[in-house]
This record gives sequence, structure tokens and C-alpha cells, in this order.
Amino acid sequence: MPEDKIYEYAVIRLVPKVEREEFFNIGLIMFSKREKFIKVEFYLCPDKFKLIKSKLDYADIIQNLESFQKIADGSKDSGPVAEMEIPERFRWLTAVRSAVVQTSRPHPGKSKDLEKTFGKLFEELVK
Repeated sequence: MPEDKIYEYAVIRLVPKVEREEFFNIGLIMFSKREKFIKVEFYLCPDKFKLIKSKLDYADIIQNLESFQKIADGSKDSGPVAEMEIPERFRWLTAVRSAVVQTSRPHPGKSKDLEKTFGKLFEELVK
């Protein structure tokens, strides 16, 4: 029987007006140190984005999210943070910040199948 794998995840949020602290969920990041696993997925609904009263540009936010994903993936063209070990990248990406793209605090869990758990959490928390 497969052994439970310990993981942490955080919800990626769009905070259109940081001073108001209102947000909506637009993605998920999950990592497991032992499994050397890190995954980011995001979905920013264009129709929902149009509903917010903000000067934010949709393309800029997508570019920001793509950079976020490249750092998680360890892409060579994403600077020194992307070269860090997986746990350090996760901690950097989930650090508390005052920006329009933020994450929740990390939450722990156990899973026999990280990919399946990621998909379930993404459906429940983002879509």
C-alpha cells in the first residue's frame, strides 16, 4: 500500500486593491520536500476579472502569474530565486507580501497521490 506523502499548499490570490484586502482565488501552489515535488496552476477568469473595478491590466497579471510558475518550476531564465532548492522556492513564493498577487498561508496535508490531491484542491479552491 502506498505511503502517505506530506505536502504543503497555498492558494494564490488576486488582490485588486491591496489596501482593501479583498481578494479572489486564482491559483494553487503545492510542494512536498520528501517527494521533491512542486506544482503551480492558475486560472484567471477573464469575465470575473472584468467585474473588478481596478486599473489592473489582465495581461500584466497573467505575465506575473507565469513568472510565478516559472520560479516554481525552476526555469533557468527566471533569476536566482528559481535556482533555489524546492523548499526555498516554495517559501519565497508564499512569503507574506503586499502585492496584487499574494498567497494564503501554507496549509499541511497528507496524500497518497500528490497529483490527484492537487487537482482536487484546485477544483475546490480555485475553479
